[in-house]
Amino acid sequence: MWWIAELAERRIAEAQRDGAFDNLPGLGAPLPDDGIDALVPEHQRLAYRVLKNSGYLPPELENHRDAVELALLLATAEAAVRPMLLERLARLNRLLEHGGHHALTVPADYADKLGECIAARRQQ
Repeated sequence: MWWIAELAERRIAEAQRDGAFDNLPGLGAPLPDDGIDALVPEHQRLAYRVLKNSGYLPPELENHRDAVELALLLATAEAAVRPMLLERLARLNRLLEHGGHHALTVPADYADKLGECIAARRQQ
């Protein structure tokens, strides 16, 4: 497999020599600020950027994302399924609260409010 990396490096070097990268937008400009630098210690920024670019989320943010998805499901769920979804949402909120992330919890009535908004938009 090393030969694939070697071939790619050669092609990139050839394109660079031929000037293929000379007119790219943003050439010479700093990378856009995505806000991560201000919140992460300098010695951890590269690792955080790699994780962010690969789609990794810390567990508490994964739980928050799952809680929001559950709330979206609750907004359109049938009555028979709602108790199970509410229990899953409550479990995720307990996990988030246990980790000290109170601001990340999703209120149980969020799904009802979301359902009202969806219903109102459908009527328009």
